[in-house]
Amino acid sequence: MKFAACFKLGLSLALSFPLTMTASVSADAAAEQCRFVQDKAEREACYQRQEAARADRQKAQAAREAEQSKPLEPMTSDDVTLARAMRGICRGC
Repeated sequence: MKFAACFKLGLSLALSFPLTMTASVSADAAAEQCRFVQDKAEREACYQRQEAARADRQKAQAAREAEQSKPLEPMTSDDVTLARAMRGICRGC
């Protein structure tokens, strides 16, 4: 009985792995599909669409990097006043 359960589990894993691999390969194959288009005009249009999509991804990536690298907020006058007051509390107790 245990052998049958293990066999079923192993069989289901063995069948799901190739499906997963096929899905990941098909995503990569979508990027390479322009090479195989026979009509030159359609192939050039495909390359232009891919280039536009790549440019959009690069702009989005640049925007994310710019957002992450923003400098910290400058200190306000209240923060400066509080820092001076804190400094005066203890001078090397």
